[in-house]
Amino acid sequence: MSGATHSSLQAEELFSLRGKTALVTGGTSGLGLIIAQGLLQNGASVLIASRKQERCDHAVGELQAYGKVLAIAADVTKAEDRWRLHEKIDQEFGGLSVLVNNAGANWGASLQDYPDAAFAKVIDTNLNSVFSLTRDLVPLLARAATDADPARIINIGSMDGIHVPVVQRVPTFAYSASKAALHHLTRTLAVDLASHHITVNAVAPGFFESRMTDYVFEHYKQDIEADCPLGRVGQPPEIFGVVAYLASRAGAYTNGTVIPVDGGTSISKGHRPWMD
Repeated sequence: MSGATHSSLQAEELFSLRGKTALVTGGTSGLGLIIAQGLLQNGASVLIASRKQERCDHAVGELQAYGKVLAIAADVTKAEDRWRLHEKIDQEFGGLSVLVNNAGANWGASLQDYPDAAFAKVIDTNLNSVFSLTRDLVPLLARAATDADPARIINIGSMDGIHVPVVQRVPTFAYSASKAALHHLTRTLAVDLASHHITVNAVAPGFFESRMTDYVFEHYKQDIEADCPLGRVGQPPEIFGVVAYLASRAGAYTNGTVIPVDGGTSISKGHRPWMD
């Protein structure tokens, strides 16, 4: 093994995103908006997608000060909308360096009251659409990829796909199942796409502020904090830091991983007084 030093170990170079192009689904709020902002602030050009045009326009207004950002109203569960995303990326960027599959849905209800339609919708959004959009965009990802700098697919999973969530009191059967499946789909795609110079990884966030967590933060934030070994919820830089690693030169050799960003909540077996 060579003992030679390397001149390319500066963090600024390792984590640079300059010149990259990215698509962030569900990019108009919550973690998607945070990720889009971080990509822009670090030199990437970003296309955000969400189902409602009004939310797209509002997000662009928030983000345009940070760099080149575009938005398109698209429902990633629909084939025609995925094709419009493909065409927009091809037209504006010519290829795609980073795909962040962040769009998601949730539903909470007791087992007896859990509707089939709700279960199907959550699985379709959180799992099926990720598979379909990834498949559809592989040609654009491969076009931007090289051996030294692969294209990146970053799936936003959840700590709830690693453990069984209890803090919010109401079961989320489809959400937990979809995220666990997404984590394994990530590994499967990582093996299949490596020969195309495309890496596939997942980030499994814990509790961060978003529209999806508004209700549980209002009612159970103290319990959420008690359930976390670090005693708090996550902050925006902490989710983007992992995304930046995976999207940059620093993460070029990382493939097929699921990285929890949850303060240790998914492995904690601490005392839960509300279950006594």
